[in-house]
Amino acid sequence: MIKDVENEVYNLLCNDKTGHSISHIKRVLNLSLKFSNSEGGDKYIVALISLLHDVDDYKLFGEDSSNNLYNAKSIMNKCNIDSNIQEVVLKAIREIGYSKRLDGIIPSFIESKIVSDSDMCDAIGANGILRVYDYSIYKGRLFFNKDEIIKDNIDSKEYKNINDSGVGHMFQKILKLRYLMLTDSGKKEAEKRSRIVIDFLYNLFDEEEEEKWKLYLDNYIKEQEKKYIKK
Repeated sequence: MIKDVENEVYNLLCNDKTGHSISHIKRVLNLSLKFSNSEGGDKYIVALISLLHDVDDYKLFGEDSSNNLYNAKSIMNKCNIDSNIQEVVLKAIREIGYSKRLDGIIPSFIESKIVSDSDMCDAIGANGILRVYDYSIYKGRLFFNKDEIIKDNIDSKEYKNINDSGVGHMFQKILKLRYLMLTDSGKKEAEKRSRIVIDFLYNLFDEEEEEKWKLYLDNYIKEQEKKYIKK
């Protein structure tokens, strides 16, 4: 059944150019199963959530699909997934995502937490940078806008409608993800990957001779640590 679900997801996302392709799905799946070795949880459910977590993403399919999870329901019905398991998977999908976290929605059970951490980890690090670049190109946006002003503390509505650059998106979301991990495995992985993003930004600003952006990054990191790390 897992293979059948994977095939359906492939058919849906195989032409994606936004950074939410089947490659992203497989990385989340593999990382989730790895985390599950340490964190526990039902690996069958972890696998299903991993495969289906983006099939109704609002950025790809719109708010109606995101709210009603049409694709996830259709795929699970087509693949004869047990109705009780379907409910667990759908509950997890409704809890996963950065915009939902801005609304105060936090994954509530271990399988959901594992996939949430894995999904966020894939937004950080080397592949995370590439995904940000791909999405910027897809949306016709600059990857680095030197004149951009970063607006912090935005809500989910503002986040969904913001027209930021790739680098702006890193400040709006990517650099905050390491503080939102819910498992020990996720925290360790996110810390390692965040260093890659931070080093990349310092090198980018250095090559662009943008001292003000390097200073902004210095101050940003300090402010985020004050905000998220409890003394």
